[in-house]
Amino acid sequence: MSDQARIFSTLKELSEACGVSGFEEEVRQLIREKMEEFSDEVSVDKLGNVIAKIKGKDEGFKVMLAAHMDEIGLMVKHIEKNGFLRFVPVGGVNPVMLVGQRVLVITRKGKIRGVVGTRPPHLLTPEEAKKAPEIKNLFIDIGAKSKEEAEKMGVRIGDVVTLERDLVRLGNGSIVTGKAFDDRIGVAIMIEAMRALSEERPLATTYAVATVQEEVGCRGAQVSAFKIHPSMAIVLDITAANDVAGVEERDYIVRLGAGPAIKVMDVISGSFLGLIAHPKVRDLLIKTAEEEGIPYQLEILVGGSTDAATIHLVREGIPSGVVSIPTRYAHSPTEVLSLDDAVNAVKLVTKAIRRVRPEDLSYQ
Repeated sequence: MSDQARIFSTLKELSEACGVSGFEEEVRQLIREKMEEFSDEVSVDKLGNVIAKIKGKDEGFKVMLAAHMDEIGLMVKHIEKNGFLRFVPVGGVNPVMLVGQRVLVITRKGKIRGVVGTRPPHLLTPEEAKKAPEIKNLFIDIGAKSKEEAEKMGVRIGDVVTLERDLVRLGNGSIVTGKAFDDRIGVAIMIEAMRALSEERPLATTYAVATVQEEVGCRGAQVSAFKIHPSMAIVLDITAANDVAGVEERDYIVRLGAGPAIKVMDVISGSFLGLIAHPKVRDLLIKTAEEEGIPYQLEILVGGSTDAATIHLVREGIPSGVVSIPTRYAHSPTEVLSLDDAVNAVKLVTKAIRRVRPEDLSYQ
């Protein structure tokens, strides 16, 4: 199986699973099983992070890879008398992307299909029709005729809801579309990188962490970094590829298919929260890409951040960097990315970990 085919297969399995923030059990089990195939140790911590370990030649020199397993979603907050479900968002959900989408309600009795509905357009006033939909005006139709019927189907307050979407190929097949690429593609890359490192062990002992609750505040990354206390961390996540019709080139951030992005800086709009990539880690990644002939892009993102924002502040500070996968239409049911970028990200991360030495991270 080719590298691209293996990533496609892993991404398909992971992205189609449910893993809304705080409710990651289904995808966590898949990740754990895959990591157990080649890791020396695999464990799950108290918050639900999966931590896999591959022993290097120096057990005291530790590198942490991190990619979050959770996805944005919805949570049932009320069951109406006529059986419709009202909900709240979990993470950064754009209501414009929800109308008319098929969803899965994860109940104690199993998964229930539904669709996101709103008032029919011919009942809206001209002013209402001009406005973007609001979460408070949306509902989920599961085909129940009453609250009692919905409850008999297993629905209760607090059930989470995920989008129902298959992973499919576009164009020549190297471009794919689906949901939850943020950040199941990062997890897929991390799995493949660890598989490669297990075959030719580096100096550094490497920990791969599939983190929980990134979409609601990078919570899993913080506790796992404290536990591992690594010498260096590399986070794998997506970034905005705005190279689409109607956007000026200066606003692209990165391009689809032009290689994985090495982050320089990111920041969450209206705050100081984010990451200025550690120069030593950033330069290690750039040097690796250039010397190994791996295509790459440099990324500055205003409007979002990653698990690295919390990891780099743990304990006395952890030198941290990010390798990002250019992705169009983030936080939608139809995210789009290039498998070629993912394959090159595996190469970049693997080769960077094999070459890094403790002195490469020191200012002394």
